[in-house]
Amino acid sequence: MTDTDGLHAGWVTTEGDDLYYEVRGNGKPLLMIPPAGGDGWQYSFVAEILADEYRVITFDRRGNARSTGHEPQNFEITQQSRDAVAVLRAVGEQSAVVFGNSSGAVIALDMARTQPQAVRAVVAHEAPLARLHPMARRWRRFFANVYATAFRFGPSLAALRFMLGAQLPVAKMIRATAPVNRHRRASAVPYRSDKQAAQVLIEHELLPVSNYLPDINGIKRDDVKMFVAVSEYGLSRRAWYAQVAQILAQGLNCELITLPGHHGSFMDMPSEFSAALRGVIDQAWA
Repeated sequence: MTDTDGLHAGWVTTEGDDLYYEVRGNGKPLLMIPPAGGDGWQYSFVAEILADEYRVITFDRRGNARSTGHEPQNFEITQQSRDAVAVLRAVGEQSAVVFGNSSGAVIALDMARTQPQAVRAVVAHEAPLARLHPMARRWRRFFANVYATAFRFGPSLAALRFMLGAQLPVAKMIRATAPVNRHRRASAVPYRSDKQAAQVLIEHELLPVSNYLPDINGIKRDDVKMFVAVSEYGLSRRAWYAQVAQILAQGLNCELITLPGHHGSFMDMPSEFSAALRGVIDQAWA
């Protein structure tokens, strides 16, 4: 474990793997579950801003970034939810407001159903739930083809096909991840390789995440406070994942929150993103 400049870092061992986590600030806990690539450092800019008011907990998901990947042979979303709870327990928290983007949003939704005791509220930002979309067959076929591409041409080419076909702002996303990539290269804690990250995403994570169907009625029965978030970019372009967010919010009878920028603007617009997210977190703790 290390403590540097207000950052507390450590590992928790759970279900065969060591998960790396970071904690910033004090106050009410906010757990941030990372998206594809599983690298909690993607949230570091937002975490540093919100740490003035909250205890912000980020972590690397198993098989990704600085965490180990001994037991991810069969990607299980419920295991990902248990991992999140293990991180909370390791830092001395029983529950938190949980934010997740993309794959992280799917895991946050699963936490609301399978681990409600650990969830004060969920903010699910653009969860890629293909089965909720009116053209579900088209999008499930797309993800299946991306998966098949990995075995024909390799995971890196499949990841590129995924980026180009998923209605993401590719150029903006590449620019947004540039500082994250620089951090990975300079990090004193070793990262798994880009090739390993692409393999985990495409060959293990992609289909279970995109085919996940949240138990909307169960979440409502558990009475977990829910917020569904969508980006300005996705909403203005009627991207498929923005349409899913609207359907999800309607099904959960919860507020649809618009966050600044695009799918990954917690990296390239952290001040604006944090200001909007802070308002949602304040509602969650009210």
